Amino acid sequence: MKSTILATFAVLTLVSTAQARPHRHPAAPAVNQAEAEKVLGPLRQAATECFAETVLANPKATAEARAGHWYEAVGITGFLCRPEVAAMIQAHDRIYGAKTGERYFKGAYVKHLDQQLAEHLQPMLAHKAVASAEPPPEKVSDSDAPAN
Repeated sequence: MKSTILATFAVLTLVSTAQARPHRHPAAPAVNQAEAEKVLGPLRQAATECFAETVLANPKATAEARAGHWYEAVGITGFLCRPEVAAMIQAHDRIYGAKTGERYFKGAYVKHLDQQLAEHLQPMLAHKAVASAEPPPEKVSDSDAPAN
């Protein structure tokens, strides 16, 4: 009796699992890469620009970026770019199928984000010497000081 119940349970489990599998992983839709890039390109650019702007706007993130710690810099301010990232993920899901956007963001996009930010921000992060006609305060002598 016990073995009959277990056998019935095993058969029901296998049948329900077999029926559920086709619904879990539908076939990937056929995608025109050029059309997909027309949609995803601007969204990817918007997300990258958002990360760049927020890193520059935050002194701690800027310091991390100057040190070459791009992921840490983005980690400090990245939450501010959620709308741009969400739009990119949702578009990727619509084009390539459910759950592909999150994988794309955490994989391919993030893999190259540091390089993209370096190219975008390096000119702004470089320390530039600025010429000034004013002498530094420590070079001003008493004879150069204005008379009272």
